[in-house]
Amino acid sequence: MEGRVALVTGAASGLGLATAKAFAEAGAAVAMADWNEEAVKAAAEKLATDGHKTLTIKCDVSDDKQVEEMVNKTVAEFGRLDYAYNNAGVQNELAEAADQTREDFDKVTSINYRGVWICMKYELQQMRRQGSGAIVNCSSIGGIRAGAQRGVYHGAKHGVIGLTVSAAVEYAGRGIRINSVSPGLFQTAMSDQMIANGQKDALDGMLAMVPAGRLGRPEEIASAVLFLCSDAASMVVGHNLVVDGGITL
Repeated sequence: MEGRVALVTGAASGLGLATAKAFAEAGAAVAMADWNEEAVKAAAEKLATDGHKTLTIKCDVSDDKQVEEMVNKTVAEFGRLDYAYNNAGVQNELAEAADQTREDFDKVTSINYRGVWICMKYELQQMRRQGSGAIVNCSSIGGIRAGAQRGVYHGAKHGVIGLTVSAAVEYAGRGIRINSVSPGLFQTAMSDQMIANGQKDALDGMLAMVPAGRLGRPEEIASAVLFLCSDAASMVVGHNLVVDGGITL
């Protein structure tokens, strides 16, 4: 990926950071975006110290203007946009459908669903001008399965797959490929948060259903994203790549 440019949201930690690092190690310049400016700046500086080209951008993906500026800053700095991994996301507050709050619904969907739509909108405008590009959206096994008390999160992740396949059909003939990746249980800040919020038993229960017998490593999602963006996946269009150790089986 020498000479190419990648943009990663939610890049301060977890799956986003691992993927930004993988893009950089593959030779791409990487724009790293996150709402946590201090954390993403520290992560980008570490990659820069190792000789990689990076750009730090503070961005709340639920804000149209910030997302537009994120893409514009990337192109202004590096001259183009070849790859995008729309990864930023949050968990919902556990609650049955009858007890979920409007505030939590709006928060989760504005980041996990509308945020992906906004990111794609402005990334595609640039890629359409170039006539090339690859986008990977982050869904979840919750985007293809169901689970109690997670309806808001799962609904948003189902929506991500819908956005992905629709846009994939629109742009496949114009040199732009769009796919999604659905992680299972991974060791990330989100899983740490589940434990901190008293959900360790729930996490352990899900882990017991993973045939691979372990949590995934963020680098394993990074490998999937880089494959989907690479020329090796040139005929992969509108695919949802499940990376879950077999739990959905």
